[in-house]
Amino acid sequence: MSQAHTSHPSGVASERGASHADGSEKGSEQLSVHTDATSENATLHALRMEAPSADNICAFAESLGVGENALDTDELQATATAVLKLSYNGSAFSGFAEQPGEVRTVAGDLRVALETFLRRPVELTCAGRTDAGVHAVGQYVSFPITCEEQQMSQRRWMRALSALLPADIGAQALYHAALGFSARFDARARTYTYRIATGEVAPTLTRQFTWWHWGELDIAAMELAAAELVGEQDFKSFCKLASAIGRPTHRNVHAVSFAREVQLGEELIAFTITGNAFLHSMVRTIVGTLVQIGEGRHEPSWMREVIDACDRQAAGPTAPAAGLCFMRVSYDEGVLTLCS
Repeated sequence: MSQAHTSHPSGVASERGASHADGSEKGSEQLSVHTDATSENATLHALRMEAPSADNICAFAESLGVGENALDTDELQATATAVLKLSYNGSAFSGFAEQPGEVRTVAGDLRVALETFLRRPVELTCAGRTDAGVHAVGQYVSFPITCEEQQMSQRRWMRALSALLPADIGAQALYHAALGFSARFDARARTYTYRIATGEVAPTLTRQFTWWHWGELDIAAMELAAAELVGEQDFKSFCKLASAIGRPTHRNVHAVSFAREVQLGEELIAFTITGNAFLHSMVRTIVGTLVQIGEGRHEPSWMREVIDACDRQAAGPTAPAAGLCFMRVSYDEGVLTLCS
């Protein structure tokens, strides 16, 4: 299937190094495990399989010997930045960012896990604040760490976070960056993929991660329309109305493409878009507009009219959150170093 795209800006590269640790630990490791391998593995399994109580979490953190001297934010002597690559099933979350009240968010669950592990307050910065119901396989989150924490091995970070995080959040890898690095402001590009299942029969295994659209779509027409999105321009027509008030709405879309995928035996249409940044609900509104073109309600040339209108009312509906996945973030080459 053809693709409409431009190349990424020069000097931009994805994260450096492998995404999995080899399991080795540094000889200079400062924090030792005080339980034997068998009992620790049993504890990890128990905590992962069920929602752990506060007492169990604290007991496990103590067994790792982590954060024995709790620090306040003001006392933290940060020497570097930890950058965590994260994946999550967004179905049960009210978005990434923490919110007031009894609302479950990705950042809230992650912060509790990290604060339990490190025994100190943690301030998180993410590469992209996904909305409620949106998934991720390549979210990046940064937070400052001390010299002692910087010496901790990849294996120790992954084992602890696997035990402390809920089943719908996964820590994929931990990187080190210079003090002051920001997962948000140092990002050069972000990539999202939106998946659609078409036809008279609803998908079964991928239903939670797709938008089921009854009937077929004209992908060729959608490709022609999507080509109009590439480049730096005002995307106000695709921004949630309240979020566009008094804020800049220009963004630079680097590339767009369509592809057919087979996931778990079910055929899907995948629309992928890469840009320097995205407005609130921008990708989902673009998809809703493209689907109307794919249905034959509008010609591909309508996309240019929608963009030039700079009016949310000119665009199509916002596509459901379930189909959207935050795929990856690009940073300058050499900025991130995989924790050993």
